[in-house]
Amino acid sequence: MKTNSQNPGFIKLTQMLDDELKERYGELQKQYDKYNRTYYIKDVFVVYKAKEPIACGAFKRYDSETVELKRIFVTKENRGQHISELILMELEGLAKYDGYKYAVLETGRKQPEAIGLYKNHGYSEIENYGPYVHNDNSICMRKNLY
Repeated sequence: MKTNSQNPGFIKLTQMLDDELKERYGELQKQYDKYNRTYYIKDVFVVYKAKEPIACGAFKRYDSETVELKRIFVTKENRGQHISELILMELEGLAKYDGYKYAVLETGRKQPEAIGLYKNHGYSEIENYGPYVHNDNSICMRKNLY
């Protein structure tokens, strides 16, 4: 379902994502909190199963040609079903429809499943951008959408 960041399911899922990231990274995760806020993002997808939110993802404008993918997450019990691929394709399709040419994202070194997902879908590592420039824990990636 296409929605925005005010959606209760999206809010619930991003809280679960934050909890999981804190488990993986401990205190290191605190430095990312300010970049993961989703005050208002208009391009959000939430996947529901039996009326429960089970997966989400979003993007926001990075520059006139580029979107930044944010908050892609699938609940633990629903992983392994290619739902993250569905979210990724929906986000990329909407970004292309909106006229964007590129997608960028940041993920962490302790998230091999995310790194694999993005590489398998055409994302390549790039120099860290924006707030991640001097962060050795961050891996930034980019894909041409056209």
